[in-house]
Amino acid sequence: MALIPMEEILADANEKNYAVGGFNINNLEALQAIIEAAEAEQAPIILQTSEGAIRYINMEYAVAMAKAAAEKASVPIAFHLDHGESFAKIIECIRNDYSSVMIDGSKLPFEENIALTSKVVEAASAVGVSVEAELGQLGGVEDDVVVEEKDATLTNPDEAAEFIDKTGIDALAVAIGTAHGVYKGDPDLDFERLEKINNEVDIPLVLHGASGVPDADIARSIELGINKINVNTAFQQAFTAKMREILEDPDVYDPRKICGPAKDAMKEKVIEKIRLFGSDGKA
Repeated sequence: MALIPMEEILADANEKNYAVGGFNINNLEALQAIIEAAEAEQAPIILQTSEGAIRYINMEYAVAMAKAAAEKASVPIAFHLDHGESFAKIIECIRNDYSSVMIDGSKLPFEENIALTSKVVEAASAVGVSVEAELGQLGGVEDDVVVEEKDATLTNPDEAAEFIDKTGIDALAVAIGTAHGVYKGDPDLDFERLEKINNEVDIPLVLHGASGVPDADIARSIELGINKINVNTAFQQAFTAKMREILEDPDVYDPRKICGPAKDAMKEKVIEKIRLFGSDGKA
């Protein structure tokens, strides 16, 4: 199958009240782990690269890997830019065949966020590329995204419908108390706020920073309108934990004997999230 727009995947999730994983890749093994898990569970999947991952992998390599995976896979796959911070980067990704992009103007004043996002939607929609945007700011660190806790702001429900109406986005990332990176304790999610947002809008909502969020809170979020859930840190932790375990043996030096089991450990974690999100069997 060819890469498809994220909008096509999330439309079904929105209609049937489940969530699809937005899973970041940083190397070949991560890509393999995600695709193998999606195939095993017959789940649609959204592959993502951050701008940092693009620099690490190389844009051409990243796109080539995603295309090869999609062509061999039997499940729907979108290829998405996570937290694009500039119009120039968005256009570069669109020209290199990303099927979906996120423009993150959440640090900007409300009207400036609308203006930038609208510009991206105009360019992306002309070539059938889906657009995700963010309203409110998550705290924490993920690659180039650094937001101090004091600067984090929750999404204003009264602004959400206006933002969607003026921009025409396909999905809205909301800030309800999650954060990027590793939590020091369980996050305190504002479900009342999420419910208000969901009652005001009719497009899929996105939850970032889901690694470390308790399963019960994930399930509740899906009930209240979350249709895309981003996970990165939890997968990295599973991968590196297995690598550290293997490297305790000084006789192991073949990268395949290190990265292979690490990939399998990550695959199991991906399967766990797919089942939690309810996207298993939805391909």
